Amino acid sequence: MKKLLIGIGVVFSVIFAIGIFFTNKIMYIKKKTEKEIIDRETLDGHYVQKTFDELPKDEINLMSPYGYPIKGYYIKPYQTTKTMIICHGVTMSLYNSVKYMNLFIELGWNVVIYDHRKHGLSGGKTTSYGYYEKFDLAEVVRWVRSQTGEKAQIGIHGESMGAVTALLYAGHIEDGADFYIADCPFAALWEQLNYRLKTEFKLSGKLILPVANFFLKIRDGYRIKEISPLSIIDRIDNPVLFIHSKDDDYIPSMSSQLLFEKKKGKKKIYLAELGEHAMSYTKNNKEYKKAVEEFLEEFVN
Repeated sequence: MKKLLIGIGVVFSVIFAIGIFFTNKIMYIKKKTEKEIIDRETLDGHYVQKTFDELPKDEINLMSPYGYPIKGYYIKPYQTTKTMIICHGVTMSLYNSVKYMNLFIELGWNVVIYDHRKHGLSGGKTTSYGYYEKFDLAEVVRWVRSQTGEKAQIGIHGESMGAVTALLYAGHIEDGADFYIADCPFAALWEQLNYRLKTEFKLSGKLILPVANFFLKIRDGYRIKEISPLSIIDRIDNPVLFIHSKDDDYIPSMSSQLLFEKKKGKKKIYLAELGEHAMSYTKNNKEYKKAVEEFLEEFVN
């Protein structure tokens, strides 16, 4: 009996350790510093401090439904109600969104860039890969509508986790933007984590993910399978442009292809020839811009 109890104790200890370890990895993923992001974006030719400082902009300080501040900038060089909202990826900040901001400014749009929860200057204790972020995005969209009017054109561009957030917002909460550009989203978090476990840790997710799923619900209030753009993509009526690099080995391009195939109605897809994860714009600048312009011309303008 004593050996049995010890064995049971060991099993529960292992399960507990697995649950805590992997949910920590999910909830408290290490972010890049502001300096790291700015240095990289400057090196890639996307960010010039003086140019950014001189842009006409207002600071944004909204309150999340979960009680923390959402901070960012409303950049408005034009007398127009056309506004793009840019959602950055995990570990990044609004400074990673500046390259897309520049693209849409060139195309005649005002732009909102902001920090997701637990990133940059915004509050929040955990990262949830779109689960809670989608509600924060809804607050940003409502705020933009209050500034620009109900008839204003609003688009949302998201990169990686930001793309997932945009799709979850549109499919779960409201199809509240006029169009969406989803750059390198995963199709479902469960499959993405399983893929990363195999590639990074050489582990199968068959045991680990159910344990992590249980602990994540207890610790952060949601389950892994609740974060699935693929499960709600057919609820989005407004146009979506999917973008993914063919060489992306962090989130394979098949994710965007699956989402594209299931999306009903107005849609386009651009698979970039070059670039690692979230580098389609950097490595295919002209082609990326052309894909965006053609999408806007066909479905928006």
